[in-house]
Amino acid sequence: MPDLTGGPGDESLLTSLGKLECHFTWKLVKEKTDIDDIEERLHDQIVFLPSAQSHRLYNLLAYTSYLKGERTEAIRRLQRAEEHIQQSESFGTDIKKTVTLSNYAWLYYYSNELTNCQSYLKEVEAIYKKSKSCSVHNSLLTEVYGEQAWTLLTFHGRSPEKAKACFEKVLAIDPDNPDLNSGYAIVMYRLESEERYEYGTGQYKSLECLKRAVKLNQSDSVIKALLGLKYQCFGQREEGMQMIEAALKQTPDSPYLLRYVAKFYRREGMIEKAIAVAKKALSQTPTSSSLHYLIGICYSKKVNSLIKSARSAKSSKATDTYTQLIKETISYAIFHFEKAIEIQKRFAIAHIELANMYVKGQHPEKAENTFLKALAIENLKPEDKQEILFQLALYKQYQNKSESEAIEHYKNVLLIPNTTKARMFSKQNLEKMAKNIIQQDPSDATGFALLGFIYQLESDTEQAIEYYKKARERDRDNEEYLNVLCSLQLSINN
Repeated sequence: MPDLTGGPGDESLLTSLGKLECHFTWKLVKEKTDIDDIEERLHDQIVFLPSAQSHRLYNLLAYTSYLKGERTEAIRRLQRAEEHIQQSESFGTDIKKTVTLSNYAWLYYYSNELTNCQSYLKEVEAIYKKSKSCSVHNSLLTEVYGEQAWTLLTFHGRSPEKAKACFEKVLAIDPDNPDLNSGYAIVMYRLESEERYEYGTGQYKSLECLKRAVKLNQSDSVIKALLGLKYQCFGQREEGMQMIEAALKQTPDSPYLLRYVAKFYRREGMIEKAIAVAKKALSQTPTSSSLHYLIGICYSKKVNSLIKSARSAKSSKATDTYTQLIKETISYAIFHFEKAIEIQKRFAIAHIELANMYVKGQHPEKAENTFLKALAIENLKPEDKQEILFQLALYKQYQNKSESEAIEHYKNVLLIPNTTKARMFSKQNLEKMAKNIIQQDPSDATGFALLGFIYQLESDTEQAIEYYKKARERDRDNEEYLNVLCSLQLSINN
């Protein structure tokens, strides 16, 4: 490794700092990163997740303190990280301190304490000089890049692609590392969950990753629960239940485990049991937006079941009982979805579920306002925006009976090019509406124009031109149709 040190005030000092591997050089922060939410999750992990390596958590907490301008607190948290490293009985204490020492150097640089900054730079340099042999150097890389991978996963949990690449890089060096295999399995599980939700696919590559992680981490109950959930996805209920029960025997009170257990029970249709388990977890972590959301989903499933039972009720007395139960359950679901959004204001999917529950509770104004609030969330992922627009279109079509507004929202979904389930369903609904308009009134240009719009976005220019021509034949004064036609014909000529 090149010489890290530089003189006070020299540009070489900043250059040396830039070569360090630590939180200050990993480009963690994006716009609108919720630092308070990250800190709360880190504190919960320190208390409730024994498998987590505490020095990593305190390193990350030190960085979040720096981001909030709390440099004294940042130093205190780095000291806690050092304490946990010293208390650990693992080999290579100096190696485990590398990231912590690098963070110290950056913090003292920003505090204009350049002598301290240089001192820590020298310590890092000394560690690298000691690790020239291949085996020791690999241990150093494993520690540094392992911490980076876990940090990326914590900061960007819903978009863990960078964490995936980092875990793969470090597993190439240390393929049998239990901690790293657990992290990689979590990343793959999350990526597949996102993919299945957004795109309707999922290649289930995480199954083997989870099996391997469980084999290497027999004491990690959370990894066992994730494997149980993955078995459940395959319809292997017994194997999944075995994993869940084994995990519960190990850490029956862990809120991190109980969240996944509740999810498993919910998928099995064991709604009351799922609610009880999730509430037990919530009693320990009352500001968990994900737990409030999960409980809300459970009550939502219960509402659907009660509605179904009410429809088949044979007496008015039974119907009245179901009606009251439905109202109460809707109110419980609304409460928990509202709490999830109150805690995490950018929780897009919770907004959607809340809006749909307002519809069931006959609060149309609240439903529409919630959809609009969801669309106003800054830096929405394109996939989330598509889903919100799609759900709003359904609301307009079936609740408001406003076809024109529904059509506009479906079109806006299609204008976002990401290939998702929301886009696929929007296209299907728009095609059906267009054909219904044509069937009901062949002289109406709207249906033909919609089909032209769909084919245009699918890059089927000839079909798009054909339908826009038909639209224009029925509405000769429509400048929009004329402009689109001209643009399409020019694209063919060019």
